[in-house]
Amino acid sequence: MKRKLPVDVFSDWAINGKDVGMEKNHKFSVDNMIKFSIKKLDYFTFLDAGCGNGWVVRKVSKLNKCIKSIGIDGSQKMIEKAKSIDKKNKYYCEDLLDWKPKNKIDLVHSMEVFYYFKNPKKLIKHIYSSWLKKNSRLIMGIDYYYENKISHSWPNECGISIMSLFSEKKWENFFFEVGFKEIKTWKVGETKKWRGTLVITGIK
Repeated sequence: MKRKLPVDVFSDWAINGKDVGMEKNHKFSVDNMIKFSIKKLDYFTFLDAGCGNGWVVRKVSKLNKCIKSIGIDGSQKMIEKAKSIDKKNKYYCEDLLDWKPKNKIDLVHSMEVFYYFKNPKKLIKHIYSSWLKKNSRLIMGIDYYYENKISHSWPNECGISIMSLFSEKKWENFFFEVGFKEIKTWKVGETKKWRGTLVITGIK
């Protein structure tokens, strides 16, 4: 199988409807991440990095304390689909490494995105510096990491050219090296064969 760039693969998924499965497969982990992130927040702005068809943006926008919910993704087809479903919230098709919000955000969330970058630490640093307000939170979840051995075959199975494999500790260190404080990590949905979604979060 010839491997494609991640944005091209996700555009194909948007066209053939595979994006719907992403919501089904990741809902449990995302619900856990959002519940943790908002429990001490008053009114907040929200951004989903790598939003796909916008399902998390729509979900969070319905919360009483969410005053703005935004999605950004590198796939034009995914953003077109998000906009076709949702006329209320804002969506941007941009390179995450270059884009900056007009106003900094209280809560930045990302599920199954950061390992599609050759240098995810660079993206984490960009979010820290250019996206987040002081004392605001980044939370990310990933299923593709070294300790989750069953995921190691995914680059070949999905035909994706860029998938960066790091250990749990390495991902945690990215947050520490960039400057985050109150860093926490945990697993969601762990079973005998499946190590679960690795969640990492920190405060700017």
